[in-house]
Amino acid sequence: MKHIIGFCLIVLVNTMSFSQAKEGTLLANWKVDSLVGSSQYDNIYNEVWGLSVNGHEYGVIGSTAGIHFINVDDPKNPVEDFFVQGASYGPHIIHRDFHDYKGYLYAVSDEDIGTIKASLQIIDISELPDTVKLVYQDDEHIRKAHNIFIDTSQARLYSFANKGGDDQYAPLRAYDISNPLDPVQLGEFRFGIDGVSVGHYHDGFIRDHIAYLNAGFDGLVIVDLTDPENPEVLSQLQGTDYPESGYNHSGWLSDDGQYYFMGDETWGTAMKVFDVSDPRNIVLSNTFDAGNDSEFSIAHNQIVYCNYLFTSYYYDGLQVYNISDPTTPERVLYYPTSTLSPRQNYEGAWGIYPFLPSGNILVSDMQNGLFVIENFDNYCASSSTDNEASINNQLHIVPNPSTGIFTIKSDQLIHEIRIYGISGNLVFKIDDVNNFQSEVSLENNGVYFAEILGDTTRSIQKIIVQN
Repeated sequence: MKHIIGFCLIVLVNTMSFSQAKEGTLLANWKVDSLVGSSQYDNIYNEVWGLSVNGHEYGVIGSTAGIHFINVDDPKNPVEDFFVQGASYGPHIIHRDFHDYKGYLYAVSDEDIGTIKASLQIIDISELPDTVKLVYQDDEHIRKAHNIFIDTSQARLYSFANKGGDDQYAPLRAYDISNPLDPVQLGEFRFGIDGVSVGHYHDGFIRDHIAYLNAGFDGLVIVDLTDPENPEVLSQLQGTDYPESGYNHSGWLSDDGQYYFMGDETWGTAMKVFDVSDPRNIVLSNTFDAGNDSEFSIAHNQIVYCNYLFTSYYYDGLQVYNISDPTTPERVLYYPTSTLSPRQNYEGAWGIYPFLPSGNILVSDMQNGLFVIENFDNYCASSSTDNEASINNQLHIVPNPSTGIFTIKSDQLIHEIRIYGISGNLVFKIDDVNNFQSEVSLENNGVYFAEILGDTTRSIQKIIVQN
């Protein structure tokens, strides 16, 4: 088995479009001045996540104390409705991470102290805005972990840099969460190409069992985890195989699955976009940055949504890129969340969440809390292809928002319907509709996108499910 990278020398001259980016509009900033910062980095806050439940929008932000549920229905006046104390809390806490599934929020932390274990916490969020309930807190599977990712269409939770209840470490573990309150371990993975051990998987993106694993100084590993007990390594991009390499931190796959956007958590290095259309042959397409030449500029986390790449840069704040042409990202929006002078440290913007139905963007800052940035240019509006007849005016999805059951109606014959989740995973498909309407049922709350195909037409429509 080979690890392969190809690139054209021409694209190594950064070809990111430099049209003028605009500053985003701040709607609100929420923080609590009484919380203590971490003893290592003096960060009070860490990861951010978002929720849309029962018609209400929430930002979830982690702190040294625990998990804060911030109501952002009125985005100019965010209110902390609920707080869940972390299983481990205090100035030793640096990291928390979240993901939601079937009305539950899953939460982990990477720090514990003495006999107090960080554990896996599962919080029932189905009754928001009335209440949240901590319904599971146990270290049987996860004593502590750096990150988690849920492949929702497959009901699998992946835990990165996982130390289990048996105190044994694994770079990656997979769990079946088809019963959300009874995780079942499916396997663990600790290798790269040719069976060589990888000491650490920091983060990753998984869609339909194909995992893009960010392995720190060991680079990028693509693995087929269909059978988690017998994973197949498809390729590995070693840390020395690409320009401006460093500590491979995180990344996100494009909606069409053809490109992977990746950041190295190393000062002064650019982000990268790789062609992964053939997962056995990773090809560098381009490098791009936050639009400045600071030696301390450093990317942290990335999310792709609606042809845009959202990135949290520590000292440069929110950075948004148009990736309609994924090989040439165009920086279009920014918002500085920190006023700290850049230096060789980790301070400023930690995470981003762009999936709220309102289109408002959530950003967490390590020192300054939660930022709500206004939806810009209706960036995730429904659309149709330019070179085909639009059917948007003749197409209706009713009701929308819905509780999960809705009807797609059109004045033109519908042939195919495909519905995708926010991470681009296919969750529903009908190939032979051949009718003017079709009923669809979706189980989980969230934002979805319906691709509706007619004889000569293609339309993309946003769908909101709020059980």
